[in-house]
Amino acid sequence: MAYTSPSRRRTALLAGAIAALGLLTGCGTDHGTAGGPQKVPGTAAPATGDTTTGAAAGSTAPGGGSTTAGRTASPPGSGAPATTGHATASGTGAGTGSDKNTAAQGGRCHTSELRAAIGRMDPGAGQENFPLVLTNVSGRTCTVRGYPGAAFVDASGRQLGPDPKRSSGSPATVTLKPGASAWAGLTFSNPGVSGARTAKPAALIVTPPDERDHLTVKWTAGQVPVGGNSSSVFLTVLSPGTAP
Repeated sequence: MAYTSPSRRRTALLAGAIAALGLLTGCGTDHGTAGGPQKVPGTAAPATGDTTTGAAAGSTAPGGGSTTAGRTASPPGSGAPATTGHATASGTGAGTGSDKNTAAQGGRCHTSELRAAIGRMDPGAGQENFPLVLTNVSGRTCTVRGYPGAAFVDASGRQLGPDPKRSSGSPATVTLKPGASAWAGLTFSNPGVSGARTAKPAALIVTPPDERDHLTVKWTAGQVPVGGNSSSVFLTVLSPGTAP
């Protein structure tokens, strides 16, 4: 039996212990990687319940980050929190209450926002005078200014006589709140007095100032002059109200 010194024995025992420790350390997960936790650089972005429009679920955000249900993520490792809030399309953002009120007021009245009517005839000395009334039927305040257009037509829509002429006057802007009206005078000489050639219109076509589309008003006031002597029809500028 060979003699082994105590110092050599201790050295051999220490070497065996080190080998066993190395063998245990080499045993990891089933995939051969260490099972202990690892520290990854960067900080996590905080979660939020709000969303931004314009980003679809699962899409890729700039910088490589992904998005979930409209939430814009930060690039990996940047440490920046995800952006939240509601995105607004350029030029179409919703304004404050005062902005909405301002936008709902002012501006020209469009044909679709008006209703036309012919008021009761106010006879004069050899004259027939009718108020042509425009009423604001929209939900906003708008304006009219100057002369409306008008033309008498038959049942087929064919114009009878020339366009009315404009009486002298000073145009002024008339502000119409919802339900308010403005009127212009429609005047011509009584055909029985003037001896003008006449026709019986089916309707009066009315075009609001600065508009292309027209309104149609049924005409029930009988004959109007369409040719010959003293056959001119006149219109005055628009004024507030429904009659003189």
